[in-house]
Amino acid sequence: MGIAFAAGCGFIAWFFVRFGLAGFYIIDQNERAVLTSFGRAERLEDATTLDLPISDALDNDEKERYSCPQVRVIQPGFYWKFPWQQVHRASIATTTMNMAYDPVSPEANDHGTVLEAVTKDQLNIGLDGQIRFRVSELNLYAYLFGVKHPLAHVMGYFVSVLRERIANFESPQTGAISVDGTSAVTGPVTDFGVSINDLRKNLRDLNEHMDRECQSSAARYGMVLDASLITGIDPPPEVESALAAINTAHNQVSSDISLAQASADQRIVQSRRAVEIETLKAQAEIEPLERMATQLAELKARGPGVLPAYVRNVRMSLFERSEQAIIEVPA
Repeated sequence: MGIAFAAGCGFIAWFFVRFGLAGFYIIDQNERAVLTSFGRAERLEDATTLDLPISDALDNDEKERYSCPQVRVIQPGFYWKFPWQQVHRASIATTTMNMAYDPVSPEANDHGTVLEAVTKDQLNIGLDGQIRFRVSELNLYAYLFGVKHPLAHVMGYFVSVLRERIANFESPQTGAISVDGTSAVTGPVTDFGVSINDLRKNLRDLNEHMDRECQSSAARYGMVLDASLITGIDPPPEVESALAAINTAHNQVSSDISLAQASADQRIVQSRRAVEIETLKAQAEIEPLERMATQLAELKARGPGVLPAYVRNVRMSLFERSEQAIIEVPA
């Protein structure tokens, strides 16, 4: 009897410690969690991620594939759970990582230091840069239960978008100033057909394109790509010297073109100023004549004898200032 009582007390004590005290858990400030009961996450009725702004970047086909239920997110604090419940944690801290890092094969891409890509002119280049990401609190279901390795999916999606962009990249159109002062749109500006020069000159546009294309990552995999920063684009060693020679020649040509354009612009400005000066001179000569015509019209309107009297007075004033006068005498 005593042994059975001791065994019962021991079982009760074990049960209390195992499922009572061990049921308490803490969520840190940089963590969020989802609680599952018998493997099922606590959902917010019938709400899905399609009802959230993070799904605005998805097209119609993607919305059908990436519709995840909204779950109850456990905020930082002290909680208790039942024995049949399990806590799934996720850190929401922002993480910075080299864009060449491969979570599945860390030795790939030269041990995660350089990402290779091919340009539109079949030139193999190496990319250096970082990406900054964090777990989306609005789509913890996709991060915790949607895919087995969310980081690998996000990195793979980022690399595929980046390589596709580089393979089809062209410099944006630029505006040139025509002779009449208006802007004229020219075609894509290239450096002798070498696309790596276009990429280097448009790193900002490339980074902005990657930010736009990766806005759907939160709805896809539950991870937000805050920013991507491509810092370097290097050609393969075997063509680096040839590319440097091409760039040197191009810089010389560009310098000559700039000097010629500056000289032409200066001549255009000087010609415009000369035209303005001559126009002002002509206006200065025309203005007194127009005023005199206005005055004569006003004098004529005041009576039939006003205008002849004005002409006679003007003629007399001219005679007073003249030393000699030739008067025609009728025959």
